[in-house]
Amino acid sequence: MRSIVLIPYLIFFAFTGTAQSFTEEQQKKELAIVIDDFGNNMEGSKEMLELPVPLTVAIMPFLSTTEKDAKRAHEKGHEVIIHLPMEPKKGKKSWLGPGAITTDLSDKEIRKRVEEAIKDVPFAVGMNHHMGSKATEDERVMRIILEVCKENNLYYLDSKTAKKSVIPKIAEELSVPYLENDMFFDHIYSERHIYRQASKLVERLDHRSQLIAIGHVGVTGERVVSALKTYLPEYEKQAEIVPLSALLPPVIPSL
Repeated sequence: MRSIVLIPYLIFFAFTGTAQSFTEEQQKKELAIVIDDFGNNMEGSKEMLELPVPLTVAIMPFLSTTEKDAKRAHEKGHEVIIHLPMEPKKGKKSWLGPGAITTDLSDKEIRKRVEEAIKDVPFAVGMNHHMGSKATEDERVMRIILEVCKENNLYYLDSKTAKKSVIPKIAEELSVPYLENDMFFDHIYSERHIYRQASKLVERLDHRSQLIAIGHVGVTGERVVSALKTYLPEYEKQAEIVPLSALLPPVIPSL
């Protein structure tokens, strides 16, 4: 009889223990910080890579320090992704740099450029876009890009530079792992704005279990580094700072 009575209690404690672990896991918060525009020795590049947290470093292909930045980021424990230049709605195509994806290219040329970009950025495990407000609303263009990502086992981060981005729709159709940016630190260049955004991120962590925030090296690089140095201790009180890939939903094997 004693053993019969004991079994339900064991089941009860096992269940409550599992439930408690599950609840703790649910409450765990994660923050991914992405830094765009590496690859051309831009301002703040060195200082950014020295930050004592795992960043996701988005590196443009075919530039003077593309390979160097990728190797250094990898050595420092940061995650590397390809920062693929894509056509915006406003601005000159010449601003995009070499190997840019524009909507006037043929299917074959788009595929060729994406494949070459992947080869040019060592250690890359994902991709996002540089500018791209026009290209990311074009289904033909994004389907080719995401097909190449799938073939190379890369995830995709939609930086959300376009209101009508087709990335979520096509990524889901193709079963390409993807994530979406939640906020930019420096879409306005002033130091005051960057610090305000860094402060807002603390507030948003109160209400979200996962967040993605994007900053840049270059014009705002040193200001973003300064803001991160100030606010990283606050972020770490509320969340674990992780590479982007840690936020990808688990792959459920097909039966």
